[in-house]
Amino acid sequence: MSFPKQHLETLWAPWRVEYFEQPKDAEHDFLSQAARTSDDAAHFVVTRSKYAFLILNKYPYSSGHLMVVPYRKTGKMSDLEEAEILDLWQLAVHAQQLLTAVVHAHGFNIGFNIGYGSGAGFEDYLHLHIVPRWNNDQNFMPLLAGTRIIPEGLQSFYQKLIAYQNSLKISSSF
Repeated sequence: MSFPKQHLETLWAPWRVEYFEQPKDAEHDFLSQAARTSDDAAHFVVTRSKYAFLILNKYPYSSGHLMVVPYRKTGKMSDLEEAEILDLWQLAVHAQQLLTAVVHAHGFNIGFNIGYGSGAGFEDYLHLHIVPRWNNDQNFMPLLAGTRIIPEGLQSFYQKLIAYQNSLKISSSF
């Protein structure tokens, strides 16, 4: 049995169109919506602390891409209060622990995109990216075709994160 060539030349990522088609306004600000929601699962919120929350990136660049977001909307790091900064970093550490256990990450890219020139999709809402990485995970797709492959759906990945996090609840401070 052979695999048809046309299936190898076409990759589908239909969830990405939702991001590109939405106007960038307050009504479609998924981070603000997630900050205010009581339905964490519908917005892929993994956990919450007093000043920030951990969320699965709905438009990931890599499988397992998480973000830590302060509840208070600001685009400047200098606007953050000490308690908010502490919560951001504690949730980043928690995200690393989750991703190490759930996807067996070997390393991480962690950082902010501040301002439009840095690639910030929502430049007025600061958020910290936590992107898991693996040894030898660079394949030919991003190098030759500029295409990233996300091997797992958002819903199933979210359920894995929540299940593992729930198993930690006894020792977790969240």
